Amino acid sequence: MHSYVRPNTHVALRLPSGLVKIVEITPNTNINLGKFGTFNSNLLLGRPYYLTYELLDSDDGRCKTELRVVPASELHAEALGSEHAPAAETSDESAEPNASFDIVAEDGQLIMRNNRLTVDDASRQALSMAEIEALKKAGAGSGKDIIAKIMASHNAIDEKTSFSLAKYTLRKSKKYLKRFTALPLDVGLLTEYVLEKEAHKIMELREDLLGLINAWANVHSGAASRVLTAEDRVSQVGGGRWLVVDDTGGLVTAALAERMGILYPDEEDDESEEEAEAAGHAVAPTEEPREKAEADGTDVPMPDANQHTTAPQSAKPIDSSSTAAPPSNPLPRPRKPPRPHIPQMSAQTNTLTILHPNNQPNLSYLKYFGYDYGAPTVSHPLYKHLKSLSWLSLLHPEDDRSYDEPEVIPDDVLATLKSTKRGTYYKKRRRWERVKTVVDETRRGGFDGLVVATAMDATTVLKELVPLVRGGGRVVVYHPNVEPLVELCDYYSKERRAAYIAREFGPAQQTNGNKKHSLPFDQDSMTEGAADEDEDAFPLNPTLLLAPSLQTARARHWQVLPGRTHPFMTSKGGAEGYLFTATRVLPVEGRVEARGHHGKKKRKVDGSGNL
Repeated sequence: MHSYVRPNTHVALRLPSGLVKIVEITPNTNINLGKFGTFNSNLLLGRPYYLTYELLDSDDGRCKTELRVVPASELHAEALGSEHAPAAETSDESAEPNASFDIVAEDGQLIMRNNRLTVDDASRQALSMAEIEALKKAGAGSGKDIIAKIMASHNAIDEKTSFSLAKYTLRKSKKYLKRFTALPLDVGLLTEYVLEKEAHKIMELREDLLGLINAWANVHSGAASRVLTAEDRVSQVGGGRWLVVDDTGGLVTAALAERMGILYPDEEDDESEEEAEAAGHAVAPTEEPREKAEADGTDVPMPDANQHTTAPQSAKPIDSSSTAAPPSNPLPRPRKPPRPHIPQMSAQTNTLTILHPNNQPNLSYLKYFGYDYGAPTVSHPLYKHLKSLSWLSLLHPEDDRSYDEPEVIPDDVLATLKSTKRGTYYKKRRRWERVKTVVDETRRGGFDGLVVATAMDATTVLKELVPLVRGGGRVVVYHPNVEPLVELCDYYSKERRAAYIAREFGPAQQTNGNKKHSLPFDQDSMTEGAADEDEDAFPLNPTLLLAPSLQTARARHWQVLPGRTHPFMTSKGGAEGYLFTATRVLPVEGRVEARGHHGKKKRKVDGSGNL
């Protein structure tokens, strides 16, 4: 993540009211903050994050709106309420005898006033709403003058305690101060923003649930992970690869990519590109110093000629009129060297494979992190590490037209085609190679984990995807409601696992001495109809997952202030959100039986009859 504001990036602006506004910092454009005002985006470029700015109006003698950086000391003083300490608490006067509701010391000195008898009434404010609106339209400073006049016109301001006065001042500051804080847009802040606006689009996911998904799925950077080869010597096992089913618009994908270190572009790559562009667009020196020097009669220092671009010419008579005029045919700009072709979705480790039901996945929220799936940037890490394929390509690749190899054109025929047709041919070949590589790699399996956040039936999803996870991999399923996940816990319970093993391998013969007991389940007598009924009873293979669990968590917000630390009494409602977690295991082939010696040990008896 960048440490300062860069052009063409998204930045979160937190307003005094606590609301978050996401804007794209495009150079030479205006940013509108509603009632707080408008300012130019260039005022934020190059500045570090986490600074609080104050909008200064044009009435202060400036032609345009400017920004003032609010120092930290001023912010802390306002948050702690030290600027507006009530005079009654600092005075040495003794409390009145009938003030039984105050906290009084033994010597009669007032320690803390109680606001039990304070009456908050609108009539105690001398300023009317019309007068306050007139002050706002006048544009008095950054809002501090309005707050000062409102507090000065309050008739009962001296009756408030320090806490009530701080809350009153904070409430007015949120309403009238023209401030904002520039914050880097990360996954947590984006989740908070979308949860307030369109919670249904992200399945009401919260930041604490995203943290649980990352933790239980064991998501981490796999760039240096150990890559193993399966027994077929083709399939890859491990390597930091995760399989994802994301119906949250790309929010879950962004959270996983942030944990893996592939969500944000590197600053070094961006700086190198800017330097290359600056070198390629170098402008020739202007003629003004040369003309000025010629008028003064002094020499003009000229740069050395380039040996590669200078060609020998025959001597010609010099015309004075031609030397003064600029050349009609200036030298062409040097061409940039062609960039090497980087195939998309070509990474072998530290990758995310997205499954989607449409032609392309819905990853609209990745645009806030500089990645557009429709037109991806080659320098972005997700260009190589984010892979996608449809359910049709995974389950029935022979029915997918993108999986079919295009017609191969011989080289001699290809040389006679136009450049546009050749480009179209190569584009189709590269698209087919990319789709075939991703599909074949996904079907071979060996993923480190599976993360599912979808509105589809979780049973059908796990039936196809759990076999693709390697042994010891983690499986995490999120759903806003608990009922679908309770059903999954039942399908992978140990009771169903025991019944499934008995159905697959038949009843186990148990011997106890000379007696033989068998389970009342007889596989030979099972009819075809009974087999179909067992298939309905076991929609999932319960031997593939171990230790299924169901959990939820909700982080509670706290107010942390001196003497006023307590949890918030209210919070946002909505779905609670639940997680199903389990571990992928490889079931042993054949029957597992535990055998032992059931015979009793003979006792040794001596001649006297003692043991």
